[in-house]
Formats: sequence, C-alpha cells, structure tokens
Amino acid sequence: MERKYELLVEDLNKEGIDVNEVLKKLDEIRFELPSWSFGDMGTRFAVFHEPGAARNVYEKLQDASFVHKITGICPTVALHIPWDKVDDWKALKEYAENLGLKIGAINPNLFQDPDYKYGSLTHPDIKIRKKAIDHVMECIEIAKTLDSDVISLWLADGTDYPGQDDFRDRKKRLEESLRIIYDAMPSNMKLFIEYKFFEPAFYHTDIQDWGMAYLLAGKLGDRAFVLVDLGHHALGTNIEQIIATLISERKLGGFHFNNKKYADDDLTLGSINPYEVFLIFKELTFAMEDEETKDFARNIRYMFDQCHITKPKIEAMIQSVITAQYIFAQALTINREKLRDYQRKCDVVKAEEELIKAFRRDVSPILWKYRKEKNLPEDPLLYYRDSGYYEKVVGKRG
Repeated sequence: MERKYELLVEDLNKEGIDVNEVLKKLDEIRFELPSWSFGDMGTRFAVFHEPGAARNVYEKLQDASFVHKITGICPTVALHIPWDKVDDWKALKEYAENLGLKIGAINPNLFQDPDYKYGSLTHPDIKIRKKAIDHVMECIEIAKTLDSDVISLWLADGTDYPGQDDFRDRKKRLEESLRIIYDAMPSNMKLFIEYKFFEPAFYHTDIQDWGMAYLLAGKLGDRAFVLVDLGHHALGTNIEQIIATLISERKLGGFHFNNKKYADDDLTLGSINPYEVFLIFKELTFAMEDEETKDFARNIRYMFDQCHITKPKIEAMIQSVITAQYIFAQALTINREKLRDYQRKCDVVKAEEELIKAFRRDVSPILWKYRKEKNLPEDPLLYYRDSGYYEKVVGKRG
C-alpha cells in the first residue's frame, strides 16, 4: 500500500493537489452516529431481532464507542427520546465520556404516541399540541444536562385525505408551536428542522420539503436551521442543488446520511447511488474552502440515520462511516481550479470529466495513510470481524 500511496501522491501533485492538505481536511470531518441504529429495528410489518443487538442506551453507547475506536471519526452519538430515556442523565453523560464519546443531537419523538394520530405540533386540539410542546421542552432540559446543543425535530404531522384539515390553520398552529419551543431554547442551542415529502401522511405533510423547513427556520431566527435527510425527497430531486442553496443562505444545519432506491429506505450510505453522495460531498468540500462560506460550512453537522434490518447493525454502521470517509476523500481530490476554469469557458464535457475523474479515483492509499498516522486499523470492517466484539456482545446480551 505504501507504493500505491507514493504513486497517488505523484499523480495528485501533477494535478496540483497537495495530499497533505487532503489529509488535513479529512481530519476535520466528524460523523455522528444514531443510537437507534444499534438496536433492533423493523419495517411497518415486523421487527426482526438480531442476536447481540443493543437493548438499551448504555449498550448502544458501547457499540458506538467501538465504531469510533476503530474509525476515529465518530465521537458523538445522537439520542432519541423516549427510546433512550434514563433516570439519571448525568450518569449517562459520564458513562459516554468514559467511553470517549459525547452526546450529540437530541431527537424528540412526536410520531408514536396514539394522541398524535392527527398531528402533534399541528393537532387541532390545543391539549394535544401542548403535550407535544411539553415533550420537546423535556428534551431541551435533557440536552442542557447532557451538554448537547442541538434539538433535531422531525414531524410525522400531515393528513391522509383532502378536506381532513385546513392547510393554513395547520401552518399557523405549527408556527406558534415552534415559536414557543425556539424561545425556550438557550442561546447556544440550535433547532434543526427536518422535512419529508410523504409518509406516514399520504395526502399532505406539514413540513413537506426544504422550502417549508427553510421558511419556518427563517421565521424563527438565526439559531434555526434545515436538516437534510437524503431519503426524504421525491425521486429525481437534485439534493446537491438544495444543499448549495441552503449553504449560500446560511441555513443548512446538518444531515441525516443514508441512501434510497424508492422512498425513505434508510439504506447504508452509498449503497444505491454513490455518485449522488459524491456530488453532495463536492458541494460541502467546496463550501469549506470558499472564503464566503468556509466558516459556516465547517460547522455543518454530519449525522447518520439508517435502519439496519438485513445487515448486521455494527458492521453496517462501520461500512457507512468508511464509505462516507472514502467519498469525502474523493471529493477533496477534485481539481477546483480546473473545474472553475472549464465552467467559466462553458466547456461542459471537460467540466464533467473533471468530476468523474475524481469520482473514479482510488483514494484507498490516502485513507491507509490517514489511519496509519492515527494508529487506526487499516481495514476497520475486517478488524471488527476479527476482533471478537460481536461474539462477546452476543454472549452478554443473548
């Protein structure tokens, strides 16, 4: 691999790309793991149980810690409330820190309580809306205790049939509810507003697209941002354009990384359309270098949100992390100056070829060098399989 690395350095030097700069930028990238991806998950038809799957938040943190240990780039874990609820939050925070982790975004659950059948923050009944608001308030207090600075909000609110409710009334209720929540958050805490164009509501969704999330975030203030889940768009949506727009408006808070074939499939990142992921990462890496956007872009949060049913959960998470790092490295090897020059000249073919060249580039020697310098396993997935960790947790958890 060392010889491959030397050859790649020579190749990139000819392109005017400094590998040391690529390694430095790679070291700035961190990904947040979702606690829920380590526990048993299912479809709307059934939950399929995996031997050794984490049964509570402490075991989820154990698994996340192992993923971080062998990849070196996943120091935070997002929690979902009440799935991850405990009696002593300070003890959980200390436990996470002892594992080398910090708690990331706190995700309220406003979609499983039977009271939310007709909506949560948009429900016609003010008592139900208050219940939903109170739950988010509880999550804000939890976030304070855990030193988390993000409340990540996704609503299942919507309607299934025309005439079921009034669009403008629901929008007004939503804005009023979000205002109460936003005003209750401390000055260092951000609100990420996620959107989804359908499901579980099948006629209309109250926060149906990035435009609606952007509108709400803009009305709330400068601590409210849009969260982009890669699976929450109609087929054919140009997600990278959405990202570029939100960055230019300073309203992109973060991501839920996954992949889709049909709808909100929550498949592992890059498993269906790695080129789309590459083009998304291209927008991010370019924004991190542009003078106008770099300070903002370097604070965008990269979080996973995946449902591992047929893949072993820990392996799927490791696979996702190393895929994300690999594609990020590819995006960092795009020759920005050449691309800009071709764009200015309207040379469409050469501009596209500049992207394709980077996408086809084997950057595994760069990741080999990165991991070697960090004293990390050369192949994290193989290391995990040989480590005996899975057999150990199966023996403990059953």
